Amino acid sequence: MDVVLVGLPGSGKSAVGRRLAHRHDAAYVDLDETIERAAGRKIPEIFAEQGEVAFRAMERAAVENLGAPDPEAVIRRVVATGGGAVVHPRNRWALYRGRLPIWLDGRPEVLAQRLRRSPNVRPLVTGRDPIGAIRSLARERERFYAAGHRLNSASEVGTLVDRVDELAAGTAAGPGDAGDVGSGAVLLRADTASGHVVLGEGIAATELGAALGHARARRAILVSEPGAWGAAGASIAERLAADGWSIEQVMLPEGEAAKRLGVVEEAARQLAGMRAGRDEPLVAIGGGALGDAAGFLAATWLRGVPLIHVPTTLVAQIDSSIGGKTGVDLPEGKNLVGAFHEPTAVIIDVAVLRSLPERQRRAALGEAVKMAALGDEQLFALLETDGEAIASGDEGAFESGAVAEVVERAAWAKVLVVTADEREQGNAGRISLNLGHSLGHAVEAAGGFGEQLHGEAVAVGLRAAVRIGSELGVTPPDRAARVEKLLTDLGLATAPLPYSLGAVLDAMATDKKHASGNLRWVLPTADGYEVRADVPSELVERVAAGLLAPVGAGSGGRS
Repeated sequence: MDVVLVGLPGSGKSAVGRRLAHRHDAAYVDLDETIERAAGRKIPEIFAEQGEVAFRAMERAAVENLGAPDPEAVIRRVVATGGGAVVHPRNRWALYRGRLPIWLDGRPEVLAQRLRRSPNVRPLVTGRDPIGAIRSLARERERFYAAGHRLNSASEVGTLVDRVDELAAGTAAGPGDAGDVGSGAVLLRADTASGHVVLGEGIAATELGAALGHARARRAILVSEPGAWGAAGASIAERLAADGWSIEQVMLPEGEAAKRLGVVEEAARQLAGMRAGRDEPLVAIGGGALGDAAGFLAATWLRGVPLIHVPTTLVAQIDSSIGGKTGVDLPEGKNLVGAFHEPTAVIIDVAVLRSLPERQRRAALGEAVKMAALGDEQLFALLETDGEAIASGDEGAFESGAVAEVVERAAWAKVLVVTADEREQGNAGRISLNLGHSLGHAVEAAGGFGEQLHGEAVAVGLRAAVRIGSELGVTPPDRAARVEKLLTDLGLATAPLPYSLGAVLDAMATDKKHASGNLRWVLPTADGYEVRADVPSELVERVAAGLLAPVGAGSGGRS
């Protein structure tokens, strides 16, 4: 097998790697040395002459050139990475799957002292306060390192090598079947205001068992719906049962039908029948609608019990499972009854996305385009190059790590937003996530919450937002054109919808984003967004009408 050593500068990756390779007569690969040989110059020179972006491209190439992981059960190759090599999602996809990642962690004060004595120059630390620089890098990179097995780098080199040997002896060499939810590779792990977030491939059952154990749960109470249960829930339950967990099941209807007060009442009665306690987590296994309903159930059962999300759809993985918003619908509007209830854990397993219907994957990219339009240029470029392959379920998009990268970038962008504004206080922060939702929710309501998937409706709302923003001078024409072209390329919101303008405008009148009687619109700028509560109603009506198919007077109001 391959062992991959990750960690901050000064953590001892080279020393441990060489000793480990020598012990096993294994090949030793230092990625920084590999880059220097290929470039014909030292890393500080590359940074000085070509910049960090050029260096990171060389680093990506060096990772790709490692090839496939060694399938042998014994250690055959040891790879020591540069401190920033695992920042890029594709690098972790290549380095962590089928390999044994080891995180050499250490106190910043100790690492800074080592760097002072080291003859090697670290460009991202040089010229700065070493301790401050190391602390900053630690904060930025911890979630990437924490996907590996953590070892204290202050230990003796021989002790660390012994510990790696122990881990290698108990670790399977291969990544497992891509569709297997019981084993696999963790790619990111972080403790956030939105709970413990872990992302990977083939990790659902293992990580859920760990989360239940951490919560000291006495059983697994799984809340799901038939589609998600068949695709992933039953397999997860089987793995948990094999590990000794007692399983309880609460089954809700599929889709928006789960988001009814009567459904929540019936589910609560089931919890009463099983005598679910206040300290027992509810596990939501399903898509966005299931997560909303199960989250509301967790928020209200016994005035609030722990919640663990295992999102099984793309839209749930990148959006709805993160942020603690729960809710159910009324005939008058979407999510009008709800609560903020942060999950204790969100377990994102990209393996389950392979079995999704194409329409669900494609629709979910409407939410991804929203995050890109808010100013995430890397996500924007990724969707432009790989979006169609992701939507269509192309196997290459999964194998290359493109799907995992979209999930990570979009999900983490939302984590950052909701961490800064957990309860949507004011015009800054979390309200940005409503880009595309003002008209989007109205379109969903006009269709009875069943005709349009959420991401499809958001795509319609995005087109409205950029058109309104363009007319108000908020959204530059080239930005508006880029957003609309991406939506068109992804096959989203390309045809007028058969709803009356009156029905859509009436639904907008109940939107939760009103302030002082005015609807607040989130409008894209050149590299971010602006919130406006002074959008003329005439402009809203004209733009909305342009996205709807003409209808007869008998179909319900203004056309």
